[in-house]
Amino acid sequence: MFDSIEWDSQLIRRYDQAGPRYTSYPTAVQFHEGIGQLDLLRALHGSRDAQRPLSLYVHIPFCAHICYYCACNKVITKDRGRAQMYLDKVIREAELISRHLSPGQVVEQLHFGGGTPTFLSHDELRHLMTQLRKHFNLLDDDSGDYSIEIDPREADWSTMGLLRELGFNRVSLGLQDLDPAVQRAVNRLQSLEETRAIIEAARTLQFRSINIDLIYGLPLQTPERFARTLNEVIALQPNRLSLFNYAHLPERFMPQRRINSADLPSPADKLSILHNSIEQLSAAGYRYIGMDHFALPDDELASAQEDGTLQRNFQGYTTHGHCDLIGLGVSSISQIGDVYCQNDSDLAGYQNSLSDQQLATRRGLKCDADDRLRRAVIQQLICHFNLHFADIEQAFGVDFLAYFADIWEPLQQMAKDGLIELNDAGIQVQPAGRLLVRSLCMLFDRYLSSVNQQRFSRVI
Repeated sequence: MFDSIEWDSQLIRRYDQAGPRYTSYPTAVQFHEGIGQLDLLRALHGSRDAQRPLSLYVHIPFCAHICYYCACNKVITKDRGRAQMYLDKVIREAELISRHLSPGQVVEQLHFGGGTPTFLSHDELRHLMTQLRKHFNLLDDDSGDYSIEIDPREADWSTMGLLRELGFNRVSLGLQDLDPAVQRAVNRLQSLEETRAIIEAARTLQFRSINIDLIYGLPLQTPERFARTLNEVIALQPNRLSLFNYAHLPERFMPQRRINSADLPSPADKLSILHNSIEQLSAAGYRYIGMDHFALPDDELASAQEDGTLQRNFQGYTTHGHCDLIGLGVSSISQIGDVYCQNDSDLAGYQNSLSDQQLATRRGLKCDADDRLRRAVIQQLICHFNLHFADIEQAFGVDFLAYFADIWEPLQQMAKDGLIELNDAGIQVQPAGRLLVRSLCMLFDRYLSSVNQQRFSRVI
């Protein structure tokens, strides 16, 4: 399972296409406005009756500075006072939702994302956590996975001390690239010293895990420049590292229009950056988990992949996929059993709903039997790079080969090309196919079309 990645440029060019990242199946593209707050409430009641544990996500959309590459739901403002009204609504949402859950449902996983969660003042962070503990059963023995995204330019030692005091034990740091020319091109000036200071604080304060996010494909990047960045990052020894492919979609994300397309690396250079990065990380002892994610061998993600318990949800690879996910805040997504619900993506709309004592659910989806089956297939392939047909047949009462007869030919072609090993018993993703596992998963996606593929980033 843990063979090294085999790099085949010809296969990459052939199978590198735009497609989902499969943090869910069906993906958010399929969400529709036929799902509302009553559907969410019914799902919450089901969660309560089943006494399933919880994963809690809180979206903090505010940023003081705009990063041109960013495609997140965010609000750029220098006015720190704007956060208080928003937090009042998030707390109200937490109160409304908690009424339909049981105090016995433990929050095993908590994540603050953004935006920039540390845009909030210390008093605001403290108040928010106090209220979340009031309405949900948060652990207080440091056994949960409680993480927060950090912009090192918006944090210091005192911030890290507060976060540790509040119960956070994991941090994810945005870095993207350390080269000054690249940073200027994307309007994110961040020094190695700023980043190192936060990591040193996290280690001193005994945070359990440190993740660093990088992006390849940004303007002015070259293989040589990015290799220098990666060497510095490896020296920082994060437990996990994400190496995301920049998707330049200026027609969809307005800030990206400030990036000069002529400055983007050529496709050949972009492939070289990825190839070199994989070699550097492998030489440094990092294991490829999948989908741009790397981890040290003793990390929980690597252990979960090894023992077959790794899963994937809207927070990425996780060891808590058995939890019901509750999303709080603008644009947040909840995944409760077979129901997906997404909040209003407009800040004013979100706040107005909560002002009226209404939940802000605007769209979503209920999985049918086919969705559940395909979700299980995709989850197994994208997390563990193998699939035993008998497992699916037993769980869903189908004949696998008959059910997926329409894609058997392209699966055989993938096998002929060396991406997978295919037989009547199952699929094993080969070293040459691990980077392209999204392309394999796309064969099992019944919703995919050339039209909606344009909404996704490319595999590589």
